[in-house]
Amino acid sequence: MAFFFEAACVLRSLLSSNDFNYNTDGYEGDGTEDGKSQDGSETLPYIDESPTMSPQLCAPQGPDGEAVSPTPPEGLPPGGDMEKGLEMKKLVLSGFLASEEIYINQLEALLLPMRPLKATATTSQPVLTIQQVETIFYKIQDIFEIHKEFYDALLPNIQQWDEKVTVGHLFQKLASQLGVYKAFVDNYKVALETAEKCSQANSQFQKISENLKVKGPKDSKDCTTTVSMEALLYKPIDRVTRSTLVLHDLLKHTPKDHPDFPLLQDALRISQNFLSSINEEIDPRRTAVTTPKGEARQLVKDGFLVEVSESSRKVRHVFLFTDLLLCAKMKKTAVGRHQQYECKWYIPLADLTFQTLDESDTSHSIQVLPEHEIEEMKIKISVLKSEIQKEKKAPKGQSRVERLRKKMNEQESWLLLHSPTIPFRIHNKHGKSYLFLLSSDYERSEWRESIQKLQKKDLQACVLSSVELQVLTSSCFKLRTVHNIPVTSNKDDEETPGLYGFLHVIVHSAKGFKESANLYCTLEVDSYGYFVSKAKTRVFRDTTEPQWNEEFEIELEGSQYLRILCYEKCYDKSMLNKDDNEIVDKIMGKGQVQLDPQTVQSKNWHMDVIEMNGIKVEFSMKFTSRDLSLKRTPSKKQSGVFGVKINVVTKRERSKVPYIVRQCIEEVEKRGIDEVGIYRISGVATDIQALKTAFDTNTKDILMMLSDMDINAIAGTLKLYFRELPEPLLTDRLYPAFMEGIALSDPAAKENCMMHLLRSLPDPNLMTFLTLLEHLKRVAEKEPINKMSLHNLATVFGPTLLRPSESETTKGQHITSASDIWSHDVMAQVQVLLYYLQHPPISFAELKRNTLYFSTDV
Repeated sequence: MAFFFEAACVLRSLLSSNDFNYNTDGYEGDGTEDGKSQDGSETLPYIDESPTMSPQLCAPQGPDGEAVSPTPPEGLPPGGDMEKGLEMKKLVLSGFLASEEIYINQLEALLLPMRPLKATATTSQPVLTIQQVETIFYKIQDIFEIHKEFYDALLPNIQQWDEKVTVGHLFQKLASQLGVYKAFVDNYKVALETAEKCSQANSQFQKISENLKVKGPKDSKDCTTTVSMEALLYKPIDRVTRSTLVLHDLLKHTPKDHPDFPLLQDALRISQNFLSSINEEIDPRRTAVTTPKGEARQLVKDGFLVEVSESSRKVRHVFLFTDLLLCAKMKKTAVGRHQQYECKWYIPLADLTFQTLDESDTSHSIQVLPEHEIEEMKIKISVLKSEIQKEKKAPKGQSRVERLRKKMNEQESWLLLHSPTIPFRIHNKHGKSYLFLLSSDYERSEWRESIQKLQKKDLQACVLSSVELQVLTSSCFKLRTVHNIPVTSNKDDEETPGLYGFLHVIVHSAKGFKESANLYCTLEVDSYGYFVSKAKTRVFRDTTEPQWNEEFEIELEGSQYLRILCYEKCYDKSMLNKDDNEIVDKIMGKGQVQLDPQTVQSKNWHMDVIEMNGIKVEFSMKFTSRDLSLKRTPSKKQSGVFGVKINVVTKRERSKVPYIVRQCIEEVEKRGIDEVGIYRISGVATDIQALKTAFDTNTKDILMMLSDMDINAIAGTLKLYFRELPEPLLTDRLYPAFMEGIALSDPAAKENCMMHLLRSLPDPNLMTFLTLLEHLKRVAEKEPINKMSLHNLATVFGPTLLRPSESETTKGQHITSASDIWSHDVMAQVQVLLYYLQHPPISFAELKRNTLYFSTDV
């Protein structure tokens, strides 16, 4: 009873205060206090992940007049003005500590009414219900405790400051707890709406929420200020960027050899990844549009999608507003005129429905280009990028650069138009349907979730007049958040962006599932502006905490992001879709991280966590650049099979084809030939290594291991064997002749040359090549099921079977960058293997028996 009496007293004291005076918050900048835009319209909170809001940093302007984030600071060089740098570091920390004190006081002011409101909720005269209290004050207590602990730990370090003081571990811990903010942000809008409804329904709560007392800093003359609850609830939204800002400033004033530097860098990486994931959902330019009727309509999401209209593909800019979906195309305008959008169609969200599973029988009308045309275009773009870099360094190359760049942009736009294959259908209530094609289940899920979230509200069907539609379409140019077609690279970078090489990823575990399920993860990376699925974990059956601990090796082609999608496996055969591209497994969560070259390009593993819909997936990654991963390194031990010359292995085994090749092929044909993406999807690296060790040591139970092992791991072991040969299967000596032969125009001359080159191979190489060739043809026969065409297989195996040894690669040429290494001769290597794959069956005996019409000197 005493506690309830005390709670009632606190509520009375809160109700009796009505003065209002709010000061700015130290290190907090001068952002809007209550989440309103300058014109008074409500905006969704945006978390700024750039360092440009920091008072110590300038904000350079981009071509649109928007702030451009500078690159993260590199830290003071060792031996630089260390004393001055550390003094600046102390000043930055002192300013941040002062703002932490203010922030803690603000959180305390929110907590003050929460406790009595909660206590009185169970009495006969409650101000709010328990559920309302928990919704409005969601996670405030947790955030308060995190920052109080951080403040208490940081304060003594600044009070006893010297050059050896380290604070990076404190910022690391703070960054690791950002998941609490994700939960707060997800609930933020509901909290505001609940507070507003409660204020309207209860005058007592209204008075409390408008008059919250915030203590001033200890050395401040003003004891308290009065702030509204709405303004205080916005503080964590605003605050979440502050640690990122101060980390930029601290790194700028911390010597590289100081023990704090790597810790602060790691904290900054975690913070930026967190902010990137948050900003996928919360965009800075989501401003309200007022219709002529005075209704508020907000832009929630927009992007470039490929629409299938009258059996042809069109690039559209799609805008999702709070009450409708608008599909537009950019109008052609005269030079110097502002670009405008033309509305193609719109659907009120109240009238919008999604395709059901039995409606997919129209999917056969989707025209999908052969995979090899897509692959060829990617290689052409890669070659053009390489040429642009070379021309930029040439004395008079600038005029040619523009022509090359224009050609590259055309090819990139073509790629964007033709590469997506995953259908996303929507319908209106009149039965009219629209079909978009997306490159990833991730995008489809994002659009679907965004629309469904808005549809949960009480939406009314709307019909726009021509004037209203014109006003709305005109506003799209100003409101859009995605400016460039994603795949086109209108950049003037000296280096091709992204990473080229191999990313090693270990998917450890996941937590946060409410019910047991059959769970698995897929990994995607971006390539040429769209995302490609690269790996898939095993299905972990009937669990809430799957422990995969599976490692994958993923090839990167200019990639900048890694995505992880977590699925619940559907085993119900009745749910299977007729459309092969429609994934029926349920997405439980999804998230992405930026592949920061400085972070991942090291010999050490970097552990990270992706937060997705309350689920946490823990993973580690490290990166090997292509120039290192392309090296063929002979094995020092000649007793094994990996890294050992093929003739040594066959002689030792007394076989025509290495045992490893025969066994892997046999197992793939036995149970992997129907597997979607066989040879393209990565196997688990630890499984591949286990098989490698078993083959190298001639383990007796190798057949048992093969029968139990995941089929993608067996396919990966075969690829690894060919990749690690000391010289390519088709030999260094013949490589130049293969490159010349495939370039011949006359079919008869090409046939003669290409067959002669096969004859010129050593017998073990030739027998192994022909065995692999017939196997790959049998795999391609199942293309309707496994989605692996002859060209797909040539793309996977061509560079592996032909890529010369390092000494041959660098002989007589200067390759300047990773992208050059990738583009150099790759198209020709793919074409050589494709030529043999498309050729009628080649018999070893007949090949050796036939004579040449003319000889070729090789």
